[in-house]
Amino acid sequence: MARPTLQLHPRKEPVTAHPAATLLLLRDGALGVEVLMTRRSPTASFLPGAYVFPGGRVDPDDHQAHTLARTPGTGGRYRTAALAALRETFEELGILLAVQADGKPITRTHLQALDRRQALYPQLQAKGWSLTLDQARMLACWTTDRSVPKRFDTAFFAALMPDQQDPVADEMEQFEPVWVRPEDALTQHQAGNFFMIFPTIRTLHWLEDFAQAEQALAACTEDDPLWNSCPRGGLVGGQPTRFMEHEAPYGELALVCPDGQLAHPLDWQHERPVPLLRHLHRLTAPNASVMTGPGTNSYIVGNAASGYIVIDPGPLLEDHIDRLLAFTAGKVTAIICTHSHPDHSPAARPLAQACALVTGRTPPVLGLASAATARSTAAFTPDRALADSERLTLHDGEHAITLRVVHTPGHAANHLCLILEEDGLLFSGDHILSGSTTIIDPPDGDMSAYLDSLDRLALACKQDRIEFILPAHGHVIGEAAQAIAQLKAHRLRREAKVLAAMRCAPRAGLDAWLPLAYDDTPNALWPLAKRSLTAHVQRIEQLAML
Repeated sequence: MARPTLQLHPRKEPVTAHPAATLLLLRDGALGVEVLMTRRSPTASFLPGAYVFPGGRVDPDDHQAHTLARTPGTGGRYRTAALAALRETFEELGILLAVQADGKPITRTHLQALDRRQALYPQLQAKGWSLTLDQARMLACWTTDRSVPKRFDTAFFAALMPDQQDPVADEMEQFEPVWVRPEDALTQHQAGNFFMIFPTIRTLHWLEDFAQAEQALAACTEDDPLWNSCPRGGLVGGQPTRFMEHEAPYGELALVCPDGQLAHPLDWQHERPVPLLRHLHRLTAPNASVMTGPGTNSYIVGNAASGYIVIDPGPLLEDHIDRLLAFTAGKVTAIICTHSHPDHSPAARPLAQACALVTGRTPPVLGLASAATARSTAAFTPDRALADSERLTLHDGEHAITLRVVHTPGHAANHLCLILEEDGLLFSGDHILSGSTTIIDPPDGDMSAYLDSLDRLALACKQDRIEFILPAHGHVIGEAAQAIAQLKAHRLRREAKVLAAMRCAPRAGLDAWLPLAYDDTPNALWPLAKRSLTAHVQRIEQLAML
């Protein structure tokens, strides 16, 4: 992990999250699926006035109530949480998923014999009734943000609304039960009339994809949550915005604000470097496009005391070069290009010359020379070639900074990555991108070399305990080893589709295979995808010859 002394925000220990559970009760309305929601008390200590699904904390009694389930063994590892969800739903809204001793369902008439102000479980035991735990399906698990002073680890369940029962709020914790279509709840929230928190909003977004309640339940599981999330928040347009683990900003927030501080701006801007750690900044060039995303990330490693190493100075844009120079005051000890593509290396020489005018010293331009297979626009010759596993160091008198070179051909024949050893960071250039896959464009690009380089980076993640990947385009990527494994699996799945297309039409050629192998890719991107298709075909043909 990144050294705590170099993180931007003081570390703090998040408060313990209490176990909790909630239940989505579903029914089919005239216009589609409806879910039962209720408004929390305006004086509640947690989420006053918010519209929620019924639920609450897991109580000690819930751990002792397993024998009251109709079907022994149902619920798996979330059995206790499911019991809590059913109990809380009864206490708050008077709805009970249960059957009588003879197996017949509970109706509104039977419920009149229960006292919602008294403990539920002894009443059920006295009547011989059983909770229909098997009707509650596991949906998801949400843990409250790390920055919140009162936190819950909440299991979300879903079930059909039982027949012959009606929701009646307890008028203490919950008010105004309402059946609502997910789309309508989200629209009202957007208009400011239906306050909800992030997990509720995201759950409703999931639910709005289903036309019928039974379809939503069928998508749930008996024991495994469809997702398990502890959101992280950042600032977008100056406003707190939260993200789940699969979303691009999540990894960056984990690096910059590991304890959930709402302090990191996520807006892409090009005027000034964005601090990621005390010794690491990112300046994004203003060359946004389909190919480059928000622009090329130039990383500035070091500080005024140690001097700086600039990684990927970017395209030949004068304003971008001036900003790199201004931030470093020309105290650049080396400029490294991960590869020679025109959005990465052209600014290297002008930046070196500008530094020389300020300090009288010309920093060397380092990297690997472009191969004969490179396009003319990617011609590049460094002052010195970097050797595989070579180390470059900086030191500010207190902190050492060691960058280790890893040769990673594939995207380009002269591609390399860098590992900041002390902080477990991987600068991946274009080998690994945030939110998309890189193009492999033969002859300079090679799919087999690309996959082999992924394997090498996966091994480095294990050996160097790398947690974060800093790509040349897009946000910081967290869970580095997992991201690499998923990327390789994606490439191999694509290769399987290419092979299937080739077998379907052996003599058809690339133009016929493209819509079959990339049917999940927008047509506008097919010209770019065709380059990687060529690389896949070449690899398949090479493997067939072995």
